[in-house]
Amino acid sequence: MKLPRLSGSKVVKLLSKQGFEIIRQKGSHIFLRHSDGRITVVPNHKEIDKGTLREIIRQAGLTRDEFLELV
Repeated sequence: MKLPRLSGSKVVKLLSKQGFEIIRQKGSHIFLRHSDGRITVVPNHKEIDKGTLREIIRQAGLTRDEFLELV
């Protein structure tokens, strides 16, 4: 299944459900940290590029299927 087009705020909400918390923001980039130490950065754009979304999923330690289940 293809990755959906998502906004930055939607991705932040999905990652929050997985236990990530916002630690800071610099410009349009939101930095999130999981309690186990994983860190990822989400650009707060209207639409996140597919390659960027794949990298966010990888940094979050999720598989593509796990992420799609959240959506």
